[in-house]
Amino acid sequence: MRHRPGLAAHMEARGDESLREALNAHCGTYTKVASFVASARSPYQTLQIVDTPQYGRVLRLDGYTMTSEYDEFHYHENLVHVPAVAHAGPEQVLIVGGGDGGAAREALRYRSVVRVDVVEIDAMVVKFSKAYLPAVHGNAYSSPRLKLHIGDGKHWLEHTTATYDLIILDLTDPVGPAHALYTVEFYRTCRSRLNPGGILALHVESPVARPSTCHRIVKTLEAVFPRVRPYLVFVPTYGTLLAMATASLDVDPARLPEDEVEHRLRKRGISGLRHYNGATHCAAFALPNYVREQFAGEAEIVSEQGTRLDGNEELPLEP
Repeated sequence: MRHRPGLAAHMEARGDESLREALNAHCGTYTKVASFVASARSPYQTLQIVDTPQYGRVLRLDGYTMTSEYDEFHYHENLVHVPAVAHAGPEQVLIVGGGDGGAAREALRYRSVVRVDVVEIDAMVVKFSKAYLPAVHGNAYSSPRLKLHIGDGKHWLEHTTATYDLIILDLTDPVGPAHALYTVEFYRTCRSRLNPGGILALHVESPVARPSTCHRIVKTLEAVFPRVRPYLVFVPTYGTLLAMATASLDVDPARLPEDEVEHRLRKRGISGLRHYNGATHCAAFALPNYVREQFAGEAEIVSEQGTRLDGNEELPLEP
């Protein structure tokens, strides 16, 4: 879960310099702090860089963990390589959000990729990431193939004439303005900007900490795309099992066998990954029974005029 900006912090420093962060109204995580490195206030949110013994350097927005240098690979590798390997040969990639540069770093591993558009609303996130998180962005911002656009991702997709092979939604949680990027209307816009064979990928919250929220997002994707495949990954920084999903008109990454994933990685010159491989690709789509049951039921589609995702105890903070 890319926790939410725009809200009061529920992660607080205690006397022993530790941080507590809510996953929902009933549980959360604890992380010890080595030092507080930097902080700033942008027009959108409060940014903070913290050094921790467990996760290394951490980026927080409004008191919530976005990424950490020691274990971001669990998140970024699965968000990007699952759809990228399934694609026949991605060339044009759009990343909405992702100002830390981790998703862009992974997309740029593909020799076939000629352009990565990163649309990040907060220039300060990019500035902080460049200055303090080189282990996350890996100098992605210096690549001539990357084009950074500071602005609203929804507005970008609604007005651009560009089309993409991969659209990666590297978003914060669906609270406040970010809620608009989880609606059926926005997913329809994404669909209209995908090339034939194109794939959308995103995180869809946690089936453990936020099951109804996760369920509604998946059902909303299914209302727009005929091929929706949720998959699971544990990201230690976030403290819970996380669900991601691909959505496409015609591509199903779950149908790729392990040996084919490994073949494509070798053929495309992808090496040095710390999490993703053929076995993890296949295993990620093996959903436990309780998750299958969650996704099998009916759920209200998320829309601009419907019931908001942030109106229940799974997303406990109030603006």
